[in-house]
Amino acid sequence: MKKILVTGGCGYIGSHTIADLTENGFDVISVDNNSRSTTHLLEGIEKITGKKVKNYKVDLCDFDDTNAVFEENPDIVGVIHFAAYKAVGESVEKPLLYFENNLVSLINLLKCVASFKVPYFVFSSSCTVYGNPDSIPVTEETPTKQAESPYGYTKQMGEQIITEFAKASGVRSVLLRYFNPAGAHPSALMGEMPLDKPQNLVPVITQSAIGKLPGITVFGDRYPTRDGSCVRDFIHVCDLAHAHTLALQYMIDGKLSGITDIFNLGTGSGITVLEAIRTFEAATGIPANYKIGSNRPGDVIAIYANNDKARRELGWEPKFTLEEIMKTAWAWEQKLQNDEKLFTGKNIRLN
Repeated sequence: MKKILVTGGCGYIGSHTIADLTENGFDVISVDNNSRSTTHLLEGIEKITGKKVKNYKVDLCDFDDTNAVFEENPDIVGVIHFAAYKAVGESVEKPLLYFENNLVSLINLLKCVASFKVPYFVFSSSCTVYGNPDSIPVTEETPTKQAESPYGYTKQMGEQIITEFAKASGVRSVLLRYFNPAGAHPSALMGEMPLDKPQNLVPVITQSAIGKLPGITVFGDRYPTRDGSCVRDFIHVCDLAHAHTLALQYMIDGKLSGITDIFNLGTGSGITVLEAIRTFEAATGIPANYKIGSNRPGDVIAIYANNDKARRELGWEPKFTLEEIMKTAWAWEQKLQNDEKLFTGKNIRLN
């Protein structure tokens, strides 16, 4: 089996991708320093796939420790890089933290990829590279504009670093631009598990519904959209995870034309924040407690994907609806709640 290194493998998207890779015949190891995750989701992977995943608790900003992982695993043929800080609001408040963590870790990783002659690299990028686009949906040819947050800048710079690195090294690379990952594995054995107050809309909705949060704040309702709230493209995490497996296989099969390519990963449908909240209510029968707040610095007003390229070249097709996103996210939240009661005897966070 081909060995793949997944960085940030204990995190939300990383764990789901490890499960998908494993189910498709790859041998996977993880690197995650657990600064913003626990090993809890690795247990879910083992229950789903029947295989135990080894995690190296390594900070990728430490080159020597990162290099040691490659020395111990000289047969790595591909790297999928998720490990980065990702909260837009936090990046506005702590820009240096984001620039240092997200870029130094990437550079160290690429040094190892070059040194150990790893042929394939997949990068977890973001639709934030488009900034506030002039027209939507965005295609891979849509010009990138000034990012709205330091987080967005790190993704723009990350793409640029990888593109130049690939030209110089010959390492085949795919840059995957995510829209808004949401939902949980249908088994309810894995899902989004923020250690602190969640930054993404769907876990805010589910935590509010179950009583962990007092309510939902909708950041602005006077944007030039159909109901005044921001427009996003919510993609189920399992659909997103499978795209990484397809992107890796695409390169292994020699289908990548050139050295680097870019793919949008979204459903192609723009959903407002208020519409997402109402979809949760309809899908679960649970009323959402929300209020309208002021605009949040760093937020893009409206964006959703044209995903024709990923469909055509990767053979990728999102399968989960927004209703299924909400149902799986709610099932995961309920499981977490039950686990917390089982282990603690009271309603507190497991982690």
